[in-house]
Amino acid sequence: MRVFVTGATGFVGSAVVQELIKAGHQVLGVARSDAGAKSLIAAGAQVHRGDLEDLDSLRSGAAASDGVIHTAFIHDFSKFKANCEIDERAIKALGNTLAGSDRPLIVTSGTALLAPGRLSTEENVRDPGASPFPRVSEEAAASVAARGVRVSVVRLPPTVHGDGDHGFVPILINIAREKGVSAYVGEGLNRWPAVHRLDAAHLYRLVLEKGAAAEPRYHAIAEEGVPFRDIAGVIGRRLNVPVVSQSPEEAAKHFGWFAHFAAIDCPASSARTRQLLGWHPTNTALIADLDREQYFKS
Repeated sequence: MRVFVTGATGFVGSAVVQELIKAGHQVLGVARSDAGAKSLIAAGAQVHRGDLEDLDSLRSGAAASDGVIHTAFIHDFSKFKANCEIDERAIKALGNTLAGSDRPLIVTSGTALLAPGRLSTEENVRDPGASPFPRVSEEAAASVAARGVRVSVVRLPPTVHGDGDHGFVPILINIAREKGVSAYVGEGLNRWPAVHRLDAAHLYRLVLEKGAAAEPRYHAIAEEGVPFRDIAGVIGRRLNVPVVSQSPEEAAKHFGWFAHFAAIDCPASSARTRQLLGWHPTNTALIADLDREQYFKS
């Protein structure tokens, strides 16, 4: 297949590009810069210049492809609502271009806010009104599915880890380095699910090749729930700073805007995904991956 990939130079998207090319697919990857274009060419992909706000570019890329994988998102929490609106418009532009065809559209979402405090599954649907975070990727996907687009959603956990990680774990490391302590909330037993970026990339390919309209949601979950205290412990040991418990009030000051995520208990299952697609994660687990010098280079 000729696959159009947004976010093709990003942490997850670049792994998806490599996975697709290794499996014999052609990739048309979105690049915003000359450096991004060079990295795509080096990976063996074709370059499509544009960005998430250039809807004409997204439409033309989708029109020229046999399927679309949308991994791009602007991870700037200071403008989170605006970035969610950009994402929504991008998904609708991609989906509307594919309407009336059998070409697949794979959209990226997350598991963190699905069912706090209990194990979430592929069957769970997020209640937008119950969340303070306005990301509506799945709602946008559902709106284009209603127009006859074959849409699937890959839900990522809060911790997609591996070399090049610039997500939640590096945020925790930077906070611990700045504050001089690695903290957790209460007993630190709240759980984060996790997946290695290469395992996540493999799932995207399987959804592209085998995903069915009757099964629209898939979970890229290798570990159902890693206790937050274990993550904080590795960070404290690697940075040689104390590992401390904090009350919710103390944590709000320590973590700032990140306090909600530091305290959230959001275990997730991928049993249905594994059964349907034969997906079996094989890469390093979170704690072992985190316990490497690579994560702590300043």
